[in-house]
Formats: sequence, C-alpha cells, structure tokens
Amino acid sequence: MTIDAPSLSDAEIRRLVERLDRPIVLVGMMGVGKSTVGRKLAALLHLNFCDADDAIEEAAQMTVSEIFERFGEPYFRDGERRVIARLIDGGPAVIATGGGAFVQDDTRELILERGVAVWLDADVDTLLDRVRRKDTRPLLRDGDPREIVTRLKAERESAYAKAPIHVSSSGGPHGDTVTRIVQELDKWL
Repeated sequence: MTIDAPSLSDAEIRRLVERLDRPIVLVGMMGVGKSTVGRKLAALLHLNFCDADDAIEEAAQMTVSEIFERFGEPYFRDGERRVIARLIDGGPAVIATGGGAFVQDDTRELILERGVAVWLDADVDTLLDRVRRKDTRPLLRDGDPREIVTRLKAERESAYAKAPIHVSSSGGPHGDTVTRIVQELDKWL
C-alpha cells in the first residue's frame, strides 16, 4: 500500500522512523478512522499495525459487544488496559485504540508514558456518517446515535486533549489525515 506524503521524502520518513522509540497510539472517538488511518500510517512507516479492539476480541474469544453485554463496561475497560499495555511493550508500531480507552485515567497514563498519543478528531456529522456503517458499537445501541455521539464527544474531549499530537480527520481522504499525522509526528520528535 502506497500513501502519498508529499511533505516528507522517503529518506525523511526513514529518519523519522529511526527516531521513533515507542509506538504511535491513535486515540479519539468511535468512527474517527483510527483503524483505517492506522493501517495506512503503519504501511507508510513500515511498522506493524494493531487494532486494540481486535486484540481484545482475540484474547477474550468474544466480540467487544459480547464482553459489554456479558460483563459490563468496567470489566471491558480493565481488559482493554491490559491488552494495550501488552501492545505498547512491543516497541515501535501503530496502535488503534477504542474510543473510550484514552478516557480511562490509568490507560491514558500508560499511553502517555510509553507511547506517542495522536488524537484524531472529527466533527459530529463525520462521526455519525462513519459509525452508521457498522452495527457493532455497544454504546450506540440504547438511544439516539446523534445525541450519544454529541454527548460522548463533549465528555471525552478534555481527556483526548491531553494527547501531545492533535490531527483533524473530518472529511477528505484518509491519506490526507496520514500526511498530517506524519508532519505533526516529525515536529514532535
């Protein structure tokens, strides 16, 4: 997979990756594009990609929705923190987290201490357009999706704002978001 990152040459991207001593951890609301953007970013940087929700499902042998339904959100968040800790210990990579992971104090501290947190942000309309494509969002099952997404975004933004890198993922191709992440990461490193 080739991603056009016009702001940095191949040599500059190699130097950026050489300076990277920890994983890039994508945080933000459900539907912001963490998994899609994460895969493209990992391909561009020649790093491994891992979706934390997929790793949780593999470890638990059930879906995120099933874990929520059977055991509740606190149980899920504890398992999520443990899985993210294991993924972060794997060295430089790109990790996409679930929307609520960075809101949890202990998980956020872990990510900030041992990873490079990148907050992908989008407006409510973009988020709604994207989350409606999948019926696997446990937090959207009991109410009006617009109200829930609007409320969650407002509640979570102060936590997401603690990420050292903030990139908009509203509209436009995901490749543009990848380019902005690489530019911001280069400045941060």
